[in-house]
Amino acid sequence: MALTEQIPDADELHPIDLVEHIAEHHDWEFDRITDDQIAMAVEGQWRTYSITLAWSGYDETLRLICTFEMEPPEDRLPALYDCLNRANDNCWAGAFTYWAEQKMMVYRYGLVLAGEQIAGPDQVDTMIRAAVLSAERYYPAFQLVCWADRDPAEAMGIAICEAYGTA
Repeated sequence: MALTEQIPDADELHPIDLVEHIAEHHDWEFDRITDDQIAMAVEGQWRTYSITLAWSGYDETLRLICTFEMEPPEDRLPALYDCLNRANDNCWAGAFTYWAEQKMMVYRYGLVLAGEQIAGPDQVDTMIRAAVLSAERYYPAFQLVCWADRDPAEAMGIAICEAYGTA
């Protein structure tokens, strides 16, 4: 059953109320920080991702930030930045960055809802899942570049390789 069918009157909800309903639906741990911001933890294959969504009424944007810790050696930062650029070339929605001061890898996405548009439950759920899927897909490449001294192009080749067939 689609989330649209499970959340009645979703089009009348504040965007963060909608996110809260989605988090409850998936049984994700969450904390409503303010009326316009929510933080949650979403379990992935590689790690648990911290996801924050915030609503800005000023620019009518629902912002998503998905983070995970990463402390690469200083000498591997240029290779990590190269790998980030390569990953971003493959991301159609959202982008990665590295916050060196916080030692955090970050995936960011902004859903613009200008003109009083309304985000639906399935749209917001897809937005959250896309962030986690992107983090999961490129996490191995970032790790290979930082800790296995792999070339960014080689690491990305491994990350974007998909298995074909069945076992």
